[in-house]
Amino acid sequence: MGVRRGTALALCAALACTPVLADEPSVEQARDALGKKEEDADSAKALEEVFQAAEKSYTLLKQGERTLTYGFDYSLVRDTLIETIRTGDKVYSVVGQSEAQHSFTNSFTFDYGVWDNLTFSLRLPLVAKYDTERDLDVYSLGDISASLRWQPWTSLRGKPVTTLYASLGLPTGSSPYDINVDRDLATGSGYYSLGGGANLSYVIDPVVLFGSLGYTYNLPSTDINQTRGGRRLEEVEPGSTLSLSMGFAYALSYDVSLATSFQMAHSLAPTFTFADTRLEGAEQTSAIMNFSLGLRTSPDYIVNVNAGFGMTEDSPDVLLGFSLPLDIKGLKAP
Repeated sequence: MGVRRGTALALCAALACTPVLADEPSVEQARDALGKKEEDADSAKALEEVFQAAEKSYTLLKQGERTLTYGFDYSLVRDTLIETIRTGDKVYSVVGQSEAQHSFTNSFTFDYGVWDNLTFSLRLPLVAKYDTERDLDVYSLGDISASLRWQPWTSLRGKPVTTLYASLGLPTGSSPYDINVDRDLATGSGYYSLGGGANLSYVIDPVVLFGSLGYTYNLPSTDINQTRGGRRLEEVEPGSTLSLSMGFAYALSYDVSLATSFQMAHSLAPTFTFADTRLEGAEQTSAIMNFSLGLRTSPDYIVNVNAGFGMTEDSPDVLLGFSLPLDIKGLKAP
């Protein structure tokens, strides 16, 4: 998306398919400082089922129910890094290496109904990343995340449905602070994160309107010993993230639906502590338009395909993905 000053890939979480985690800044953010039944059901029920498949953050399972969902996501980020160097009263801008990072994520999400109004989720991502400009690649586990979704009030016909969520992100992927930034790529954020927020959905047959607000606090990463720009990095305080999304799903038929969503995340400025100085990075704002197609392949299964694009310099250029339920014997509750 052209030349930018210290911009980076914001998490991207594909917000259209998961609770808003405001998917956590990655290695590029550190560089900022340096330079995702019933066969006779009526249309309203069909829409609800398709919507739940496309918007997992609004789905709650009955007590004891279990589901396993496979998802595949691809994102492309093109960037030319510009490092700003200050010497005395003079400031120099040096064009660094160009990047074209292709990220492929295979994820498995397990959902369990603790109660009828409380669902636990665990997401396991497997990441492959390629930088075609610098001829780098990495294959590794990404950051595992867990969440609880709670519906405090009973759903009533004609009334909005509110769901509250809390999330925990674990730094299980390769950390951007444990690698050589000139020769390696990271698959994780490098720090823990805690998030919370609220989702709201409202059915107006044959349309479902939905939206969400979220906040993520990224815990500081300490005990770092990494050389960046000729200086030793010792600690990173990631900026917190505010996020929102809104959109609608429309049922074309019992078997086909379309959904459109807008997702936005604003990350506050991170702080980087070096052995001899302390620097503050730049705030980042990512905005994504996402389009989704839901296809019912059987009375019980819906395949969801999505495509999206970034609207700011801090966003991925291209987003593609799909998800489908996995039927594993013994997984479902009797």
